Amino acid sequence: MKRFYRRFLEVGAQPGVTPRLHFAAHSHHAWPDVTRDAQIQAWDDAARLADLKWDHIFGAVVPEAQGHIARILDLPDPKQIAFAPNTHEFVVRLLSCLPSDRRLRITTTDSEFLSFSRQMARLEEEGRIDIHRVSAEPFDTFAERFIAEAANADNDLVFLSQVFFNSGFIVRDLERIVAAAPERALVVIDGYHGFFAVPTSLRAVADRAFFLAGGYKYAQAGEGACFLAVPKGFTGRPLNTGWFAGFGSLAGGDFDRVGFSPDGFRMMGATFDPSGLYRFNAVARLFEGEGISVADIHARVKALQGVFLEGLEARPGAAVSAADLIVPADGLAGTGHFLTFRRADAGAIEERLAAKNVIVDHRGDRLRFGFGVYQDETDVAALFERL
Repeated sequence: MKRFYRRFLEVGAQPGVTPRLHFAAHSHHAWPDVTRDAQIQAWDDAARLADLKWDHIFGAVVPEAQGHIARILDLPDPKQIAFAPNTHEFVVRLLSCLPSDRRLRITTTDSEFLSFSRQMARLEEEGRIDIHRVSAEPFDTFAERFIAEAANADNDLVFLSQVFFNSGFIVRDLERIVAAAPERALVVIDGYHGFFAVPTSLRAVADRAFFLAGGYKYAQAGEGACFLAVPKGFTGRPLNTGWFAGFGSLAGGDFDRVGFSPDGFRMMGATFDPSGLYRFNAVARLFEGEGISVADIHARVKALQGVFLEGLEARPGAAVSAADLIVPADGLAGTGHFLTFRRADAGAIEERLAAKNVIVDHRGDRLRFGFGVYQDETDVAALFERL
């Protein structure tokens, strides 16, 4: 796969410096060369079309991106997909669909990313929400414990990740969790660490649950290409709204109040930089054209993780060991594309590896090693030399 990433890997190499080993593919993936061409195409289209570029974006670029996402996630209707520069924008817009005249009850986990958890903490400070956080650990009982809390009849919002960012654990019981939530509640799945990494079919929950993700991580498209899959028939009227959300609303004939698009566009905002969608489309076309599925990507990354763990077993003096894994090695089928080690010295290990130009990251006492399809066994071997 390296041949598709030649420019990114070459530009990242610095003369006279130990070659960079990027094992943080759960954060910033390398981008394939086609994304540079796509970035230039976005610029050229702006120059060629000027104000008319939006006709092209909404007539061609956006529908193509919707189609790729629907195909990858097995969603029945591409038009139910909206776009935004980041997932936090969607979090705020979803919250604005909920009643504003009373305290909200929210069920979530203790392992949500900051785009959601920080906003919840701030609302909690102000007494706006009553939030119930279900512990992700122990993982073997998570689903049952979360379902019991999600089923509370007073819930207004049920929000959880498909893959937890601080452990890599995959929640495999999404259908049961979604079904447990009361009808009044919005159900939202944060799929950022699963999209373009873990084979996923949302068809069974598409008419009930929202799914948000984006291009910055495993989709290898960089920033600015986030999306929200909206359940068909959803008629919420977000207070936080932009003029793009009104596309198609005039067909309803109601001119007495603010109109909304009848499809996923009702959750759109306003003017955004479309270049991220150009890049995402280029990546999706590349993999589809090469006949490489998300299942293939996942299998390749899991194989690399296996090589890494086998190497650790053979090197008891390495900086980390399989015994430090938060999700045990025998449960790797239930993890995403990074391995998380619980170490009190996680920050120090990250610093020492950075000094050897190895990029990993940590969150508190959790040290994360991410693997990408553009890596191979020689990269893992080089990592061991520096470990």
